[in-house]
Amino acid sequence: MIDILYQDRELAVCRKPAGLLSQDGPGDTLPSLLRGQLGGDIFPVHRLDREAGGVMVFARTSRAAGALSGAISRGEFRKEYLCIARGRPEAEEGSYRDLLLHDKVRNKSFVVQRMRGGVKEALLDYRLLAERDGLALVLVRLHTGRTHQIRVQFASRGTPLVGDGKYGGGSGGMALWSWALAFPHPNGKPMAFQALPEGEVWIRFAGELSVLK
Repeated sequence: MIDILYQDRELAVCRKPAGLLSQDGPGDTLPSLLRGQLGGDIFPVHRLDREAGGVMVFARTSRAAGALSGAISRGEFRKEYLCIARGRPEAEEGSYRDLLLHDKVRNKSFVVQRMRGGVKEALLDYRLLAERDGLALVLVRLHTGRTHQIRVQFASRGTPLVGDGKYGGGSGGMALWSWALAFPHPNGKPMAFQALPEGEVWIRFAGELSVLK
């Protein structure tokens, strides 16, 4: 069963398990499981990497899908993530701004130095929460939603995410979690949700994470 944080006729907010596709595809996916669990239509309006888990919102009507997609395009979605990086960011807080190119064949993104076809700007803010055993617990706020954005922006600075084998972080569960999501309901009401990360990879920072509740 998918953990439902909120639902009404227009939308459903849930906790995505790590390892599950957030979009429709072959086999069991989060949208297909939600359709089976809740009944009716489920419309994805944003994405979360398969290896990551955390808070997501799905529309349950085409009208809501249009309203939520419009809110995303207007920058009215606030997305905050938790991650564990190998090493330490140079500053305790700051912003990363890069040009990213996504190779669809390899399903991998790269930082590039100039704008050209297929290149998109990526921007995030981060704050260091704690350090332990050569690892850093970091809070990230996304301003853009590029493919693998957090993963490649941190890896390009020598601090790949723990468990992210694609970008040099080693094997095991990937330490990336959608921790907080805020957005306007299609009826205009402000909505906000949070969910702490789950899994062994987060245990070493359990104390720091408990303070975020």
